[in-house]
Amino acid sequence: MAPFATLAKHRDLGLLILRVGVGVMFITHGVPKLARGVDGWERLGRTMELVGIGFAPTLWGLLAALAETLGGLCLALGLWTRAACLPLVFTMVMAAVNHLAKGDGFGKASHAIEACFVFAGIFFAGPGRYSFDRR
Repeated sequence: MAPFATLAKHRDLGLLILRVGVGVMFITHGVPKLARGVDGWERLGRTMELVGIGFAPTLWGLLAALAETLGGLCLALGLWTRAACLPLVFTMVMAAVNHLAKGDGFGKASHAIEACFVFAGIFFAGPGRYSFDRR
């Protein structure tokens, strides 16, 4: 166990690696959704019907695409990190609900579920020292 004991002093580096890696990946998920335009946003936003919210599907779809794109950017930069995690958690919950409702099972829903846990963990842990939030 002794070789790993010194890693505790690198907690902030670990948070930086986690934030930047996951943030950049979510930007790559979100940009194509933004590029789909109104028709794509409406299709994406219809996911909300699964939880009884049938109004404004285009708006919900746009918000999901923005959550992934801008939330990923904020996460990578460590800017408004905790605030960015909240819509990301919500978006991932809805993505998991969508996969499970379609009968995809946990295999397809697992990415969204795992990401939800990551965002929730970052929400509580904070962005770490190497972030704009700390400047």
